[in-house]
Amino acid sequence: MIKGKKVGLRAVEKEDLPYLRDWRNLPNFRKHFREVRELSLTDQEAWFESLQKTKHINYMFVIVDIETSQPIGAAGILYVNWINRSGDFSFYIGENEMYIGDDGRANEAAQLLIDYGFKNLNLHKIWMELYEFDSKKIDFFTKRFNFQKDGLLRDNCFENGRYWNSLIISLINR
Repeated sequence: MIKGKKVGLRAVEKEDLPYLRDWRNLPNFRKHFREVRELSLTDQEAWFESLQKTKHINYMFVIVDIETSQPIGAAGILYVNWINRSGDFSFYIGENEMYIGDDGRANEAAQLLIDYGFKNLNLHKIWMELYEFDSKKIDFFTKRFNFQKDGLLRDNCFENGRYWNSLIISLINR
C-alpha cells in the first residue's frame, strides 16, 4: 500500500468491484466518464481480469481511508506509454457521492498518485481528458496541482442534449 496520513492507495481486489460498479453507475459520476453505459458486476469482473493482463501499462488503485481501511474511491495511471513516459490519470472519490472531496483526503490521494507516477514509474507527463462541464475536477487539478491545459477536442462528448468539448490537461515532471 502507498500510505499517506489520511488515505492509502492499494491494489484493486475482487471484493472492491461492487463499490466500483456502484460508484461508476451514479448518474452524476457516469456523465464524466468515457464509458457512459450502466455497468454490471460482470462488466466490472471483466475489467478486473483485463487489469491482471495489462499490469505494465495500467496501474489502478482503490483509495482507502487509513483509519477505517474502507474504500472511498479509485485512482489510477492508465495507458502508460513507456516510450513517451506518459500516462492517463484517473481519479474520483466515491464515498458519499463526493466525486472530488474537500476534506483533504482527495488532495492527499491525488498527490500520492502523482508522486507514484513521477518518482516510482519515472513518468515524464501525467495527463487527463476532462469534459468542459466537469469544472470540479478541472479546478481541482489546475488550481491545486498546477495541471496545464494542453488542448481541446471540439464536440467530443454528448451529454444532456448537446455536444461538449474535452480538455486535455497535464502535469510535467520537472
